[in-house]
Amino acid sequence: MSRRDVLRANDQRFAGVVADLTPGEWAAPSLCTEWRNRDVLAHLVVGCSHPVGALFGTMVRHRNFDRANTAAAREVARDRGAAALLSDFRTVSARPAGVGRYFPARLLLGDHITHELDILFAIGREPHIPPRLLDAVLDTQVAFPNPFVPAYRNSRGLRLVAVDTGWRHGDTGPTVAGRAAELISVLGNRPKMLPQLEGDGVEALADRVLSRPSRTAG
Repeated sequence: MSRRDVLRANDQRFAGVVADLTPGEWAAPSLCTEWRNRDVLAHLVVGCSHPVGALFGTMVRHRNFDRANTAAAREVARDRGAAALLSDFRTVSARPAGVGRYFPARLLLGDHITHELDILFAIGREPHIPPRLLDAVLDTQVAFPNPFVPAYRNSRGLRLVAVDTGWRHGDTGPTVAGRAAELISVLGNRPKMLPQLEGDGVEALADRVLSRPSRTAG
């Protein structure tokens, strides 16, 4: 199965997971401080379908990626309910266009799983993401710098251990241990799950994450 096929299968799994969220849960704040959960879903729709030129134009108007990202998602979410957005996501994730056609599938997998956790952790729901996908996201995010997800920077000099999947990273330095989903979320600058992590490296990781918590990117 190609990486693009893995991404499509994961997107359909995610759509099934969130299909039963209540209106109140969709309206609740996500772990991205600028967005409600419905805005996160709209962002995923935008990421799979927004024309490159339109996205560039939005960035020029707002003079900042985060502001442009926020504006694009809110514009899509404004006139679409959660059910309609979810239908849109099923369609565009199966046949991505615009930005979604050109962004590497392995990075999009990390982005989509991170945003799934933004939604589920925010409303106290337990994620049930296949371990092999969690490990794949961690492998990618700590391997090289990504302008949208600071996991590479946040992981430097730390030994990371996913206690549920067995994933490990780093041979030296203080240790941070937790479930794979928690590591993905925190390494992506979401501080909510920091209390669930253990080890003598948690304080160093917390300092990095809390120095610039996530607004929308990632």
